[in-house]
Amino acid sequence: MNFFAAQDQARRSSRRLVYAYIVATIAIVLGVTAVAGFALFNFSELGYDLTPGEFVRHQTPLLAGIALLTTVFVLGASLYKTALLSSGGKRVAVDMGGTLVATDVQDPLRRRLRNVVEEMAIASGVPVPEIYVLEEEQGINAFAAGYAPSDAAIAVTRGTLELLDRDELQGVIAHEFSHILNGDMKLNIRLMGVLFGIMALTLIGRLIVRGGYHANIVSSSRGRGAPVALVIGLGLVILGGIGIFFARAIKASISRQREYLADASAVQFTRQSTGIANALKKIGGYSAGSLISATDPEEISHMLFGTGARLSGMFATHPPLVARIQALDPSFKETDFPRVDPHLRQPISLPEERHAAFAGGSTTAFAGNAMASSITQTVGQPSAEHVEYAKSLRQSLPRSLYDAAHSSELAYLLTIALVLDRSGKSVERQLSLAQEQLGAERAQLLRRYYDELAALGAEYRLPLLEIAFPALKLRPSQELTYIISLISRMIEIDDEVDLYEYCFYRVLTSNLGQAIDPSGHHGTRHARRRNLKAATIDLLRIVAYYGHQSDTDREAAFNDGRATLGKWARQENYNHDSKTTVAVLNHSLDILLGLNGKGQESLLGAISTTAAYDGKLDLAEAELLRAICATLNLPLPPILGRKTTT
Repeated sequence: MNFFAAQDQARRSSRRLVYAYIVATIAIVLGVTAVAGFALFNFSELGYDLTPGEFVRHQTPLLAGIALLTTVFVLGASLYKTALLSSGGKRVAVDMGGTLVATDVQDPLRRRLRNVVEEMAIASGVPVPEIYVLEEEQGINAFAAGYAPSDAAIAVTRGTLELLDRDELQGVIAHEFSHILNGDMKLNIRLMGVLFGIMALTLIGRLIVRGGYHANIVSSSRGRGAPVALVIGLGLVILGGIGIFFARAIKASISRQREYLADASAVQFTRQSTGIANALKKIGGYSAGSLISATDPEEISHMLFGTGARLSGMFATHPPLVARIQALDPSFKETDFPRVDPHLRQPISLPEERHAAFAGGSTTAFAGNAMASSITQTVGQPSAEHVEYAKSLRQSLPRSLYDAAHSSELAYLLTIALVLDRSGKSVERQLSLAQEQLGAERAQLLRRYYDELAALGAEYRLPLLEIAFPALKLRPSQELTYIISLISRMIEIDDEVDLYEYCFYRVLTSNLGQAIDPSGHHGTRHARRRNLKAATIDLLRIVAYYGHQSDTDREAAFNDGRATLGKWARQENYNHDSKTTVAVLNHSLDILLGLNGKGQESLLGAISTTAAYDGKLDLAEAELLRAICATLNLPLPPILGRKTTT
């Protein structure tokens, strides 16, 4: 299943969740109303000397009020839980007892974890998530939570950190990145909010039963009010139990197949099944398994790597452990589980990984296998080659830039340096503005970072921003708003916005916007079909103009891309006004955020075909494609290809 199909499946699952929630809520409201009516009719004065039909007619306003109150309670509980989760993945991780791994961490275990996560993020083309460790959890488990990749948090248990080797840890992290890329995170966090309202009735019922029971004991007259409360409370407990039954069934039906998909994706990402398979085997051979004890695993079981609980059968949110392993290692038998002794942990010492040579991918030009179809297929589907490329790129970053990306005090300066004028024409004016706004010392650091970036290839720029993202998010939101405003002034300082500067600015603002307001509707727009078509054509014109030298090649490239779109695009012509490039691009990207999965796939195929018209993608074209995809929430990995000779 490719990225676009996985996204559409996640959307369909979200719609099924909404339908199931509506049906369950209606059933619960009717059930509560019926229980309350039964209790009032049989155990209160309201039903005295009346038939059931007469009671209903006389007490219709009361019963309607009970139904309304129940509806408000269920919806209110869901909205309350959703509001608590509105700060996104970090809220889930913190509520689970997670401790944030510092961006400049030195502990070998946590450094290894951060290295693996960073490499997977660079390989996937998404910002590095926040990383947490559940220090009190000895079981082997992990999860990814959030509304979008820019808001994602990845958490692993202490047991995962200490008991898994690097390959096994990489398999687990790759599994979690599959959930990030396939849209599972948003679905999972919505499940938490939606199902809370259904399950909350049981808690209220227990409180009412307890209160009614004590009222019966202390009441000297043993009036009829206490039995009414007891019956209603008992009914709520039963109905809440039924709600939990259906909540578990909903979670299980949505979650199981996504787990198989994430396991398979982890193998694709790492090109070996032994890492994730051995991690699963260790869960089976470890006394603590994947259990989560710090909180009720019922609420978050659907988002965990392992079950986190002992539910089985139709309520299990994960396929059976043996079945998951056998899907990766068909020769495995249940008797083959290894014995895992938590006291026999090997000490971890990380060798110095950094070196000057860049060992992965092409640094100049791409040809042959970097054509349009392969580019489209890699969205949301990084391969082992991308992971190796990311590892080599990360290791080859200059120490000063790498450290700045991990510093909460310096990451924003590095980010500003990334958008300074690469041609050098306006950089002095930009640095002068920086000195005016930030002071001479910070302006000197900016110049230093700018000079170091100028000596690097363009392929380092987006990964550096992705690495710096967790440190950026540590800044107060007011500072982030100021930084965005300052960068905007810098790229407009010469009244001519470079296309790359704009794309980088757009990536930065869209990612920070999702981080500041995770539950907002970033990337979800509604647009008319004719507007979507017009924006698609405009984007093709921009890619054709930017990626080719002569007007003849530009028009031919545009025609190639247009031909992939179908009959509706045949009448469109290449008429590009270079003076309006950035304004048109900005408008087009805003509109194209409204595309569904099929439309996104068609768009990416068209712009990739346009860019690859001349049989190659140079580095500038490749990074432009990635920047455009990043602004459209399409996680495009680095475009790898055969290095051409010149």
